[in-house]
Amino acid sequence: MQSFFAELQRRHVYKVGAMYAVAGWLLVQVVTQVLPVFDVSPLAQRIIVLLIVAGFPVALVLSWLFDITPQGIVRTGEQTSPVTPDAAAAPPARRERLLNYVLGGMLLLAGAYMVAERVWLRPAVTAASKSVADKSIAVLPFENLSDDKANAYFAEGIQDEILTRLSRIGALRVISRGSTLQFAARPGNLADVARQLGVAHVLEGSVQKIGDAVHINVQLIRAATDDHLWAETYDRKLDNVFGVEAEVAQAIAQALQAHITGGEAQTVAAKPTENAAAYNAYLRGLGAERQAMNGATSQSLAQSIAAYSEAVQLDPTFALAWARLSIIKSYGYFNLFNRTPKLLDEAREAADTASRLNPEMGEAYLAQGYYRYWGLLDFNGGLALFNQALQRLPNNADALAAIAYIERRQGKWQESTDHLEQATRIDPLNVGMLMGLASNYDSLRQFPQALAVYDRALVAAPDNANVIAAKAGVLQDAGDFDGASALLAKLPDVNDNPGVFQAKLQHLIRGRQYDQAIAMIKGYKSKAADPLQDPVQMSNNFFLGFLMIWTGKPQEAQAPCKLALESLNEMRTTEADDAKLGSPYAATYVCLGDKAMALHAATRAVELNANDALERANSESLLAIIQAWTGDLDAAFAALPRLLQEPGGLNRSELQVSPFWDPLRKDPRFAAFAASK
Repeated sequence: MQSFFAELQRRHVYKVGAMYAVAGWLLVQVVTQVLPVFDVSPLAQRIIVLLIVAGFPVALVLSWLFDITPQGIVRTGEQTSPVTPDAAAAPPARRERLLNYVLGGMLLLAGAYMVAERVWLRPAVTAASKSVADKSIAVLPFENLSDDKANAYFAEGIQDEILTRLSRIGALRVISRGSTLQFAARPGNLADVARQLGVAHVLEGSVQKIGDAVHINVQLIRAATDDHLWAETYDRKLDNVFGVEAEVAQAIAQALQAHITGGEAQTVAAKPTENAAAYNAYLRGLGAERQAMNGATSQSLAQSIAAYSEAVQLDPTFALAWARLSIIKSYGYFNLFNRTPKLLDEAREAADTASRLNPEMGEAYLAQGYYRYWGLLDFNGGLALFNQALQRLPNNADALAAIAYIERRQGKWQESTDHLEQATRIDPLNVGMLMGLASNYDSLRQFPQALAVYDRALVAAPDNANVIAAKAGVLQDAGDFDGASALLAKLPDVNDNPGVFQAKLQHLIRGRQYDQAIAMIKGYKSKAADPLQDPVQMSNNFFLGFLMIWTGKPQEAQAPCKLALESLNEMRTTEADDAKLGSPYAATYVCLGDKAMALHAATRAVELNANDALERANSESLLAIIQAWTGDLDAAFAALPRLLQEPGGLNRSELQVSPFWDPLRKDPRFAAFAASK
């Protein structure tokens, strides 16, 4: 061992290692401090750092194997021409001194960088961060002081419009309403609220509506010191309230010394309508839309459509109302609430009207984007339009999230994740966006990251049942069934939360607790006016059919599976539905024992979702299951390597426990797939 360490010293392995460590550390500092300034992606930065780390053992090996001689770089111990003993001894001595000089110089350089970083660079970065923070703001919910509490929508709408106008100013960092709505109108600890939202300032306000008069009070507060930077009171008639939002936004920008471009000033100051009744209907539509998209109920969806429709009837030139009307109709079409060609045509007409009335309005681009994404599944067209919307609405987290959701359907998973991370910085407590980000990590099988994001969501909403259920799903995917059971046990058995209900049902099925699963399904009571249009009831019938098969009662499977088929036929109103309903059709035909139709539907679903990476993975997994159930084991096994690798595909834990894969279990090939990592 002594001779080995002596040989390490003779070959300068120690010094090369020390020089590489110092040089590598300096490079890492440059990567982490400089590259973000040029918007180099976090992934690229991580790759560079990993390459620097990976180069360390390579440098050590090369220093052992090779030496620098007067004849050039040669393998250690070799000489290309004879030399005298005196000449042979001189170069090593010179090389020794040279290595010492190089190492000393690098150590001096590292020390100089540390001094510079503390004296000049860090204060500059801190000053830049402070500059950004000084122009950050959150608009808290406005207090409704009206005697009629039904006017709460009016206070919410005023707050929302002020926030929207502020978000058009690129020099400001404005937190989206998804994060601010969970706070009280006048929270006790503003500093804590600001810390959670990551802002320096908050805007508080109150609205009192009495007859046709409106009293609005707003105040801008620096959260850390509780200093009131600006405050104003506005007393207006309903028919003259439209300018208040613009005045408030402009005053805030001035108070925060935020530069407003000419184009921004024009959009901030623009009045959406001069018709008080139309504006009132529009604010009602905003409130109902928020409920529809958060709770996804057909009742709030219908209320939002009705309110926006009233607004554009009262003022046909109300471009903003036309845009929101298009968005909510596209949403209803995409989520199967009313999937008819008529609704899709109406969404297109509303978007086109908004674009014609105000071609440069950011919301018009949003409406066109959602129509193409949700209505036509035109990912390229939708992506281009959302990018246009983002240019006009630089603080709009919804546009960023929409871009991310399209990118993952295009198979651009890293870009999608990066954009969702950006969206959650603008809307840090938006539970829906956090769940979307966690879903990305789950699809990429990055389970620790997914769980960490769900924990962020639970900080924002500790009792959110949907977040708890989704986190349990990630634990299932990661193979931690005990952890998933513990989480789901905290949730009550209720029928009015589809996410919780289906998470618990899936857990029982994977755990092969068939009797409990059957009892849970039979205890479900649909609240839909037409149970055939209830997706949960449809999937319950499908699962009940398979549960009958798994418990040895194949004849009893026919009735619920026929009901599932009837629901699918009821939901399918256009050919476009085949892409969304193809896989459920295939599974239902398997349950009914119709192998030919099952294979046809599953194959067709894969074809229709060929350009949708998210849905394609699900369709391909189901096709492999149906191939297994119909006896084509070779085809199912051939698909497994790809399904276990592609994002959003099959998780190994599901393959190990799900009864849907039972037809493969007796084949000797199965053990290798289930056990391998």
